[in-house]
Amino acid sequence: MKPSVEILSTLEAISPLEWDTLVSPNDPFCTHAFLSTLETSGSVGQQSGWLPCHIIIREGERLVAAMPLYLKDNSYGEYIFDWGWAEASERAGIPYYPKLVCAVPFTPATGSRLLIHPDEDAAHWKPILVNVAKQVADQTNAHSIHWLCTDHPTPPDDSVHRRETLQFHWHNPQVSTFEEWLSKFKTKDRKKIRAERRKAKQGVDQIQCVHGKDLTDTQIATIWNCYQDTTMRKWGRPYLQHGFFASLNTTLASLTRVFFAYKDQQIVAVSLCFERGQHLYGRYWGCLEDIDSLHFELCYHAPIEYCLEHGLQKFEAGAQGEHKLKRGLLATSVHSWHWLEHPGLHHGVGEFLQEEIAVTQQNIHAYNAHSPLKS
Repeated sequence: MKPSVEILSTLEAISPLEWDTLVSPNDPFCTHAFLSTLETSGSVGQQSGWLPCHIIIREGERLVAAMPLYLKDNSYGEYIFDWGWAEASERAGIPYYPKLVCAVPFTPATGSRLLIHPDEDAAHWKPILVNVAKQVADQTNAHSIHWLCTDHPTPPDDSVHRRETLQFHWHNPQVSTFEEWLSKFKTKDRKKIRAERRKAKQGVDQIQCVHGKDLTDTQIATIWNCYQDTTMRKWGRPYLQHGFFASLNTTLASLTRVFFAYKDQQIVAVSLCFERGQHLYGRYWGCLEDIDSLHFELCYHAPIEYCLEHGLQKFEAGAQGEHKLKRGLLATSVHSWHWLEHPGLHHGVGEFLQEEIAVTQQNIHAYNAHSPLKS
């Protein structure tokens, strides 16, 4: 039976159950709920510069493969930076935009980008998805395709370059309490963590984790305010719209976990996380009062303690941040794939990436040589 290909301008055109069958059980971000909420809230769409053109492939009525895909005329909100490539392309008189991006918008979390039905042969369908993406590039006049933060290092197609960057991730060392976790640290670093947690807790009255279904509208309003404050100070404008946050206790309730710090019965800081399966992901932090060490508590220590209490195996705390290393999150390779239409630009980027990969691997080794954990 010949497979049929369809390009969706909205994820609402496919049922959540059908789409989510292809998504890893540990990935909250590629789920229908998360991606469609980005669309319905207006966070993704024509005005944001992320135009959905999702690929789905069927055999008969059965969905066998899919790819979340966006047509873009800029490189904002991607976290795997290619501004230098765009500038070099412009100087050479080679068009760089529009481009296609296979990623979760505004989310530097790793995960599968080529979604395959669990009963299907992934090795068969992955190169087919890549080829379909190239056809979409031709149809939309896109000059490149970028698969960002993929959980698999090797592209399924030799025409696609591999890129390696780094983040700091936590993996459960198979302990069940925070004290057991601290026993993995060198003595001086263990004392620093204890002192850091003590300072943070002395500065507030209470720290609690709230499940999405239990969030009140007042709490959501505070999360929104904190997000706006942080993004305006760091990036200049918020990517996510209010409607996204209004969905935290409805459409996104099963995925949402929020760490709150209270002082005088008021929320003073927020850390927004998402959980699915055995993985937890930190996304946004904001505070209404500057309190010593509270950022480290809400963004690293409390989420790790939550993982230990609930048997979760992995915690990703977002992009960048060397300070994460001292809290026990180790430098880890993050992979992306890139295809560029222009042969000369494709070759030049490929040579650059070979050098960048070598530097990245050296940096990972150097970072982890200074890990606070015992050998």
